[in-house]
Amino acid sequence: MSAPPSTPPAQEENQAPENEGLTVDTGLKPAGPTPSSSRFQVDLVAEAASGADKTPTAGGEEAKGRFRVVNFMDPSGASPPEVVPAEGFQNGDTVMSEGSLHSSTGGQHHYHYDTHTNTYYLRTFGHNTIDAVPNIDFYRQSAAPLGDKLIRPTLSELHDELDKEPFEDGFANGDELTPAEEAAAKEAAEPKGAVKFGWIKGVLVRCMLNIWGVMLFIRMSWIVGQAGIVLSCVIVLMATVVTTITGLSTSAIATNGFVRGGGAYYLISRSLGPEFGGSIGLIFAFANAVAVAMYVVGFAETVVELLGSVDCIMTDEINDIRIIGTITVILLLGISVAGMEWEAKAQIFLLVVLITAIFNYFIGSFIPLKSKESQGFFGYDSAIMMENMGPDFRDTESFFSVFAIFFPAATGILAGANISGDLSDPQLAIPRGTLLAILITGIVYLGVAISTGSCIVRDATGNGNDTLTAQFMVNCTDAACKFGYDFSSCKGDDGQYNCRYGLQNDFQVMSIVSGFGPIITAGIFSATLSSALASLVSAPKVFQALCKDNIYPGLEMFAKGYGKNNEPLRGYILTFCIALAFILIAQLNVIAPIISNFFLASYALINFSVFHASLANSPGWRPSFKFYNMWVSLAGAVLCCVVMFVINWWAALMTNVIVMGLYIYVSYKKPDVNWGSSTQALTYHQALTHSLHLSSVEDHIKNFRPQCLVMTGYPNSRPALLHLVHAFTKNVGLMICGHVRTGTRRPNFKELSNDQTRYQRWLLKNKTKAFYTPVFADDMRQGTQYLLQAAGLGRLRPNTLVIGYKSDWRDGDMMNVETYIHMIHDAFDFQYGSVVLRLKEGLDVSHISEQDDLLSSQEKTSGMKDVVVSIDMTDGDSSKPLSKATSVQNSPAIQKGQSPQRLNVADQRLLDASQLFKRKQGKGTVDVWWLFDDGGLTLLIPYLLTNKKKWKDCKIRVFIGGKINRIDHDRRAMATLLSKFRIDFSDINVLGDINTKPKKENVTAFEEMIEPYRLNEDDMEQDAAEAQKASEPWRITDNELELYRAKTNRQIRLNELLKEHSSTANLIVMSMPLARKGAVSSALYMSWLETLSKDLPPLLLVRGNHQSVLTFYS
Repeated sequence: MSAPPSTPPAQEENQAPENEGLTVDTGLKPAGPTPSSSRFQVDLVAEAASGADKTPTAGGEEAKGRFRVVNFMDPSGASPPEVVPAEGFQNGDTVMSEGSLHSSTGGQHHYHYDTHTNTYYLRTFGHNTIDAVPNIDFYRQSAAPLGDKLIRPTLSELHDELDKEPFEDGFANGDELTPAEEAAAKEAAEPKGAVKFGWIKGVLVRCMLNIWGVMLFIRMSWIVGQAGIVLSCVIVLMATVVTTITGLSTSAIATNGFVRGGGAYYLISRSLGPEFGGSIGLIFAFANAVAVAMYVVGFAETVVELLGSVDCIMTDEINDIRIIGTITVILLLGISVAGMEWEAKAQIFLLVVLITAIFNYFIGSFIPLKSKESQGFFGYDSAIMMENMGPDFRDTESFFSVFAIFFPAATGILAGANISGDLSDPQLAIPRGTLLAILITGIVYLGVAISTGSCIVRDATGNGNDTLTAQFMVNCTDAACKFGYDFSSCKGDDGQYNCRYGLQNDFQVMSIVSGFGPIITAGIFSATLSSALASLVSAPKVFQALCKDNIYPGLEMFAKGYGKNNEPLRGYILTFCIALAFILIAQLNVIAPIISNFFLASYALINFSVFHASLANSPGWRPSFKFYNMWVSLAGAVLCCVVMFVINWWAALMTNVIVMGLYIYVSYKKPDVNWGSSTQALTYHQALTHSLHLSSVEDHIKNFRPQCLVMTGYPNSRPALLHLVHAFTKNVGLMICGHVRTGTRRPNFKELSNDQTRYQRWLLKNKTKAFYTPVFADDMRQGTQYLLQAAGLGRLRPNTLVIGYKSDWRDGDMMNVETYIHMIHDAFDFQYGSVVLRLKEGLDVSHISEQDDLLSSQEKTSGMKDVVVSIDMTDGDSSKPLSKATSVQNSPAIQKGQSPQRLNVADQRLLDASQLFKRKQGKGTVDVWWLFDDGGLTLLIPYLLTNKKKWKDCKIRVFIGGKINRIDHDRRAMATLLSKFRIDFSDINVLGDINTKPKKENVTAFEEMIEPYRLNEDDMEQDAAEAQKASEPWRITDNELELYRAKTNRQIRLNELLKEHSSTANLIVMSMPLARKGAVSSALYMSWLETLSKDLPPLLLVRGNHQSVLTFYS
């Protein structure tokens, strides 16, 4: 704990010691409104400094974790002061600025404290500070259901100078809510009185009802008859292992943060991202909707069988199923629409009936009756148990086919999680309820398997006269023989059975065993209706959560909720329609395995989510449920996939195809959501690992790629430069958009950080694979040096500097030219290659647009805040200040649906030229003037360019220098080299007349151009000449001009040749002339570049760092 802030000397001796003199509120009130508790818990107390009274009263005791506004009293202790010198406390800790207290939920509150009357500060641990102690409300999302979100003091409040306003807007962090956050806030802001369930009623009851389906009463005994007691227990245990692992994984995800509504969809989407979550959410909701039809048809079939037994069939069997199923689903819909409270009461009633039926069976199994023996029930007996211990598969059944029939009974473990939004504490309820339900239902299934196998024989005739006489007792080996029955009459010699009763033949055998048969029928009704009701509630809830996230366009209408519980009534209607359609089909034997596979796909992804999150090693993965293991979860995911194919291989394939199709669709649409998924965490982890691994590998020529630091300024200021470099770096090399911000005012680093986020987003929206890196610096050269040294990471560092040509170099301060040329020199000093792009129309379009908005209308809808970015700096490529940072795409001149803005001819040409490299290039040429060997960069860039789709119709023409008497030899040598480099070319031109003297008028024009920049030292005293050269180092001396006369003439002559040979080229790529640092003045070098590149098609001047970037070795 740091010491409290020191007081001024004038008051230090009279200042009351800390922890002394705290007294009750004396009635002093602040000048402004009383602070509300929307942000901090604020109490107004007074501090007395009387030396006599040093005992703090109850009102002065500081509550744990609370903040207080404290009012100092007069040290004399006579009376509360009228005036306390405020300057004694004017420091960053004791003065609260206007707007320092506000809440995100209650809007901004301004408190005007008269610091000349009372000095207020917030008290933490007895220290004068507005720093906040840790508080859960600081970490909530906006409008969180468990409490208001509080805004902690921003770094600006604590750190900035006092003359700065901490808040410029209503948000402390300067950001507004994104659509996803707004949706979460709306979802969280639930009306008061909403019904919330605990872990028993909300999860345990639902899971038990869903897992105890009709399988328990009408298929479990048949499974025991087919597989025997041992393998039946194995089947139950295998299914339980899968569901237990999934339950553990579900518990881990559910306890890794606050869980909202959406069940399996919410858990998967927040863990693996919208791609997997969106695909699974859709099929999971659909599977639940069709499951309603399955369970209702199961109920209707049982009712029709009962009606048939008393000869009360209405029309025919299939239509009766449709009629009863339709009536049933309408009644279930009415219960669901009535609200979750009514649905929960119905579930409790059905559970009571179901448990009664189970107890009814077990009680009946201990009461053997003589009348039931002919139907195969003899009570518990070791002989029956041993006979039923092994398998007896019949009718092409096998272990896996029987397992496939049983496993759908275990697919109800997410029934509780699916209504996570209606649980009072999902983090507690989901793990406890789900795992306990799996345990209880698993024990019951095992108990039923062992019980039925121990008291019922496999085959029985139902005829009480099939008894044994004494003479046949010796030859009878069946367990029934022990009780005096011989059921061999229904067993054919060919291995066929026509018995009506027993485990293998009677699905209703548990009704026979039970104490009261109709209760088992009621249990069957309860199991089917409860499962149907749970699915009817789950499907709309999951679908509503999916629609709220706006993963799939056009489904927003189903996101609307009604009533205090935000009931998805539209989702209920949709689910009802889907269920009714499948009920009317009344033949679900084909669709049933697909539903099971849909559930299994969800389980597999939940397990994989835990493995993926653990593998990503994200700091945000901190489940409070610790009983999970990443490898066990991976094994669970694999098991789920295996079970999918065991149940039905073609249904498993169809499920995987549907999931992948939806995954690809969502990946392509790229929904604007950010949930901090483990996919993002793993991507970061892999990027970090690979970057470190890459750093340990030495560079190799074969792996060289141009990694460009492009001095674009704001990325949308020079579209042509951005598009051209992106054309040859996309998916090949690194591209960093460098921006040096200069100016006389103090740098605003927060604004710089915000700009970095916004412009990076702009690049992504425009599908430009690049990074935006701004820096503050005193001048352009210093900022470029910063970027040359620090940009990039490890091997992902730039190796080539790309700048725009400074076309207005003669219009402004020549010191800007000195800076510009030194940027090129610095690049060479750092062993960078250098590239300069010149378009005769120019590059900078930022002055054309009158828009103040940085982002396009599409970006505004994503929740980004519109910010006007004013720049009072001199750009690196232009000496004139830039007025606004704007997007060409947003310009009224080119924006669709608006009347065009009137532009002058020059600006219109500039605007057209800025989009030159964004368009597809027609048939033409890229002329490569490879005059000097720089390592091959001059040749590599056009090769990469012509490999791109927009440039593939352009042919490469190579121009080289040579001697007139060796033109053919030089052409063949270059052709051999290019073929070894495996670079296609259409023509090679050897220029033998490069050293020919240029035209006189061009030489004259050059001399006129440089005349204003010459030193003319012969016409002045030596001292004066040296002084002027020192103050204006860009000046051209006579000696320098004479020394480089030949090089000057070469640039003039090359321009003539360029106009002669390449005036129609789509792009010219040419070796950049070098100037020795310290020997050639900036004005002369700039004059060379001007002379060389004027009046030409787009020209790219390239000079590598003279390290080989091409090789012909394998």
